[in-house]
Amino acid sequence: MFQQITKGIRISVITEYNGDFLNDGLINYAFTYTVKIENQSNDVVQLINRNWKILQTNRRPYFVEGDGVIGQKPILKSGVSHTYSSNCLLTSPIGSMSGFYTMINFSTAKDFEVEIPVFDLAATFTLN
Repeated sequence: MFQQITKGIRISVITEYNGDFLNDGLINYAFTYTVKIENQSNDVVQLINRNWKILQTNRRPYFVEGDGVIGQKPILKSGVSHTYSSNCLLTSPIGSMSGFYTMINFSTAKDFEVEIPVFDLAATFTLN
């Protein structure tokens, strides 16, 4: 498990390799990642945006930005968590993801960034 705490928001990530398949002559490696966002602060916050940096061994990094996560913009009261799962396809059996969430603090009405820790994506056959 990969974890990071920023401004009282704990991000925990676990990953799973789901196999590979051929697509347009390229092997694609499928991964699932599950993220748990825990509000350990005293304030009510809302996740409004996500920014990902995705690395793989045979390509340049690429970036993904968008509203919320999987179509949701969860509001987290103090002590509350939100968990979701999503997927990533790579053309390499080894890669990583990192990034940040933009959140709004309802007490101050200000946006802030919460770091998503770097987490590895590795096909099981690459591990010892």
